[in-house]
Amino acid sequence: MLENKEGQNVPSVEFVVKAEEGFNKVKSDDIFKDRTVIVFSLPGAFTPTCSSTHLPRYNQLADVFKKQGVDEIVCMSVNDTFVMNAWAQDQEAGNVTLIPDGNGEFTEQMGMLVDKADLGFGKRSWRYSMLVKNGVVDKMFIEPEVAGDPFEVSDADTMLNYICPDESAPKSVSLFTKPGCPFCAKAKALLAEKGLAYEEILLGNGIGINSLQAVSGRDTVPQVFIDGQHIGGSDDLEKYFA
Repeated sequence: MLENKEGQNVPSVEFVVKAEEGFNKVKSDDIFKDRTVIVFSLPGAFTPTCSSTHLPRYNQLADVFKKQGVDEIVCMSVNDTFVMNAWAQDQEAGNVTLIPDGNGEFTEQMGMLVDKADLGFGKRSWRYSMLVKNGVVDKMFIEPEVAGDPFEVSDADTMLNYICPDESAPKSVSLFTKPGCPFCAKAKALLAEKGLAYEEILLGNGIGINSLQAVSGRDTVPQVFIDGQHIGGSDDLEKYFA
């Protein structure tokens, strides 16, 4: 049975982190003392759910969490620092701090170290998230103990709903553009005016007109999608906001 640690202090350990100047040791107090921190822990860097949903969504909602008084969002995994650094670069997750629990000390003391030898992973972290205030676990969301890799309660939206039930998550916006396009510039200005962050997908970076047509049914840019809904070009976006 995985133990809920609400009301208890987080473990006091040192994490070995590789930075440009060499190896650094980051202590638990460096992360948690006198701060409000969200931690979400997962089985491994570069694994499907972790890369497609778990990490990206926390990264996407980082500004919303900060408005609610969260000082830092930490992603933890029983991986070495080189793997975690490479994953951070691959994910472009600049709003989340990736911490390597390479020896599994923190995870073990949290009672979340599990055997995933059947997948060839060895000892890894069970998937969970927690809100930590000044080193004390305020709330923990632990995935149910069932076969496989459940992902039901440790997600960013569940944490946001706990911290502030009335706070709505920002809209998810994707924007297909190409360099030098004045209509693309207009669409980006409209989105900025409404305070909407967006993912820009540039044609030419391995993405051509065929891909654009397959996704949007059109061959012109910009093409805007909001929460999965195809809005269209800059004029369509203007009408959408109107």
